[in-house]
Amino acid sequence: MRVVGVIGGSGLYEMEGLKDVKSVAVSTPFGEPSDEYITGMLGDVKMIFLPRHGRGHRLLPSEVNYRANIYGMKKLGAEWVISVSAVGSMKEEIKPGHIVIVDQFFDRTKGRASSFYGNGIVGHVEFADPVCQDLGGVLHRAALEAGATVHKGGTYICIEGPQFSTRAESRIYRSWGVDVIGMTNLPEAKLAREAELCYSTVALSTDYDCWHTTEESVTVEAIIATLKANVAMAKEIIRKAVPAIAAERKCKCASALKYATITDPKAVPDRVREDMGLLIGKYLAPDTVA
Repeated sequence: MRVVGVIGGSGLYEMEGLKDVKSVAVSTPFGEPSDEYITGMLGDVKMIFLPRHGRGHRLLPSEVNYRANIYGMKKLGAEWVISVSAVGSMKEEIKPGHIVIVDQFFDRTKGRASSFYGNGIVGHVEFADPVCQDLGGVLHRAALEAGATVHKGGTYICIEGPQFSTRAESRIYRSWGVDVIGMTNLPEAKLAREAELCYSTVALSTDYDCWHTTEESVTVEAIIATLKANVAMAKEIIRKAVPAIAAERKCKCASALKYATITDPKAVPDRVREDMGLLIGKYLAPDTVA
């Protein structure tokens, strides 16, 4: 059975055709996830939804327990994770209401736990291409079928927040060539790779940040209005994408940790071995460590 996770707003699981809907609490060695997971069946695919900021939007971007959220997805059997995220546009051609299937990230966050490794075990995962190209392609085609104005590829710069950018920051980020700006997809994407999950982002453009001198400065009211209009489109993209996901993964995501762990398996502390077992237990035999 294909198992697909969706991380995004609270209402994404309220979609037509979702059956056998349940709420599931998950405990993890890395703390509590943002909320209970919502599971259901969309055709023959099991879906797992998680409101990133908790139902009622209670958590700041910096307060989200990204490790617990991704670990919980893995524990529930997800192999693919679709991130649905509101972003600001850094390009004239990416208008509010457009969709971007991003393929790169630039990290400007501060102090967020960005790895499952540590506390006695060291690993380095490949991250040159931070999203799953196979899943991104499926989402792009689904967005076209859904009638969205969609941009294939683009760089998402992730800032700490919760404040929006200053005009000076926004202009500098634009000069770096980024396409959209947000506060949540890192370290989420990094952790998904360490969990060997296929991860891709459906970025919903809600505003022009504050660089656009002919537009009003970004306001929460404007973002919410555009985001509500985009939610229906995001649901339609998910509905069209899920049946098109291949039953068998042939991408690198599925074996991302095969050669990542550097620590001698005999030196891994028992507690860490237990905590990380779900993620790297199959690679801890002495003859599989680089």
